[in-house]
Amino acid sequence: MPVTRRHILALAGVTTAAAALPGALTAEGITDNMAAQANLPFALTTPIHCGEVALRVRDLDNMVAYYRAVLGLAELSRTKEGATLGAGKTPLLHLITTPDAKIEPVTSAGLYHVAYLMPNRAELARWLVHIAMTKVPVSGFADHNVSEAIYLMDPEGNGIEVYCDRPRENWQWNDGVVTMGTEQLDVDGILALADTTKDTFERAPDLMRIGHMHLKVGDLTKGDAFYVAAAGLVHTRKGREDAAFLSSGGYHHHVAMNMWHSKGVGARESGQTGLAWFSLEVTDNETLEAQRSRFETAGFAPKSLTDGRGFEVIDPWGTGLRLVLA
Repeated sequence: MPVTRRHILALAGVTTAAAALPGALTAEGITDNMAAQANLPFALTTPIHCGEVALRVRDLDNMVAYYRAVLGLAELSRTKEGATLGAGKTPLLHLITTPDAKIEPVTSAGLYHVAYLMPNRAELARWLVHIAMTKVPVSGFADHNVSEAIYLMDPEGNGIEVYCDRPRENWQWNDGVVTMGTEQLDVDGILALADTTKDTFERAPDLMRIGHMHLKVGDLTKGDAFYVAAAGLVHTRKGREDAAFLSSGGYHHHVAMNMWHSKGVGARESGQTGLAWFSLEVTDNETLEAQRSRFETAGFAPKSLTDGRGFEVIDPWGTGLRLVLA
């Protein structure tokens, strides 16, 4: 039986696209290209952009199975410390095995979601058919003007967004501020790009990447001191007291911060499940050294990585940020 709009809506436990909006609004804190492209998505071509992410997990086998089955990630390596998964041969996700760890509470700072960027709308469509046919529950989906997104949660409570960007020439900017809303997703328009009679999504496309990271923080001013003043990202939206959106090179956002569940919290309890670290890649050594200098001046004590590619610094809530050469 072909996948229809009704099947997609059922994944979120609703019968209309309007009813699915609350889940997407919650995910964003508010209570095209059919052919595969030869080049990386724009998000990955900016001077600073997202690289990899590491999560501490209790049940390694179960989590590996989930990310392989749902996102189509390939298991690239496994050691006694954990497993590395990726798209094609590109590592994206490190799962660190911590079987005795406590589950991190939702009110803690840390990860809100990891956003996996599909290279085009057609790949998002194939994936949407896949999760419909395999009956993967979702928590919401929405059109954000600059992108189209589906939200879900992994078995240990880590948020996931799977999205594709609209052509950037269609993004609306005004004085450095990009228009990003949360509206009903055009499910029918996406499904029109895929064969809805069968599941053709066997693995993640080679050009799928982490497009942005969305974090929970306790204080936006402290977040600015770390991710803007020291890391070198810039604001792309203004006027919100509960969230901030930051980017490099004219992307809509590479890092988001919110206080929707975590306002006023301090450093996370070490060793709990959830986000261990994520990386931002920079395109030149001059930028990397400038970042290191700013972090040192601000008292954040950068520590060089053993592979020589860059350094790691810990944000005010205990999350590791790795700055590395692309």
